[in-house]
Amino acid sequence: MGKSIRFVPGPVRGGDRRARNYAVTRERLSEMANHAGTKEAESNKEKGDFFCMVTDAFRCFAQRASVLLGSAWAFCGAVLVIVVWLITGPTFHFSDTWQLIINTATTVVTFLMVFLIQNTQNRDAKAMHLKLDELIRAMKGARNQLVDLENLSDDDLKKLEEQFRRLRQQAEHSRTRSDYGQPATSP
Repeated sequence: MGKSIRFVPGPVRGGDRRARNYAVTRERLSEMANHAGTKEAESNKEKGDFFCMVTDAFRCFAQRASVLLGSAWAFCGAVLVIVVWLITGPTFHFSDTWQLIINTATTVVTFLMVFLIQNTQNRDAKAMHLKLDELIRAMKGARNQLVDLENLSDDDLKKLEEQFRRLRQQAEHSRTRSDYGQPATSP
């Protein structure tokens, strides 16, 4: 059977040689726990590294694709593909296969573009929210409760929208305010 390990809160005292061999100090337990945690962390890190690698690769690909596919040249290329497809129609007698080629191609391209567009819009929206949050935090007198509005429920957003609508109406009907929301000064 396995040898039992006895916990000794400090260095081993006395002359028991076997006890000295199996004595475990707090420091040694900590080292053992750290070593076990390190192995687990390395395993998780490898999994996390792979996930991060895939995420970063997709982010880079999506950014480059959005720049390239959002250009006028990409549009011209798409128009050229359709023109070539139309020109080849008489050659293939406008067959079902001829129609299936363009239908399949456009379906696949559209399906993939949805993910690229969504990724780009999510990143742009997140960056915009962070910039606006920073402006709200930096402005003196701004309501910090408006930070992270994107996380509110639809009902809370409707209530806040109603509150701003009322504020706007009050400002429009009030003649004691200037165009900038500051008290008007008398000449």
